[in-house]
Amino acid sequence: MLSYEEIWHYAAGIAGNLFALGLFLSPIPTFSRITRNRSTEQFSGLPYIFALLNCLICTWYGLPFVSQNNILVTTVNGTGAIFQLFYISLYISYSQKEARVIMVAYLLLVVGLFTTVLLVTYEFMEQPLRKLFVGSLSVLSLIIMFASPLSIIVRASRYKTIITLIVSEAGN
Repeated sequence: MLSYEEIWHYAAGIAGNLFALGLFLSPIPTFSRITRNRSTEQFSGLPYIFALLNCLICTWYGLPFVSQNNILVTTVNGTGAIFQLFYISLYISYSQKEARVIMVAYLLLVVGLFTTVLLVTYEFMEQPLRKLFVGSLSVLSLIIMFASPLSIIVRASRYKTIITLIVSEAGN
């Protein structure tokens, strides 16, 4: 028989998985456009790189080696990592050569960084410290993942400001 705490734990986990799945599916219109136009246009691949790093770290966090009773964290973030790899693969295949090289370098950096985290935390940290360290990395990577699109918004607003300035100056 499950306790109320366990029931709420799993209910929150299932709700979180549903919301996360919606988040992982949200780039589909963007990648449909990229595939249709056979170009990444002005889209940035960095949010998908950061999302992949977050999903990998959170997948590791949810495993019993790191934290107990968090299998739903592992399943949803493992699924998210697969989605992000798919999006990154599409981005790389439709990007220009320079952007392709940069994205592959970022992808290799993420794989190297995650492998380092995995090996260091498993080999050199005991359970309570491992959980705290990987949990902290999970929070940090989540913040970076959600903040990464803000750089695009800032860049777009600067571009719009420049265009507005040029248009207003041309009118004078």
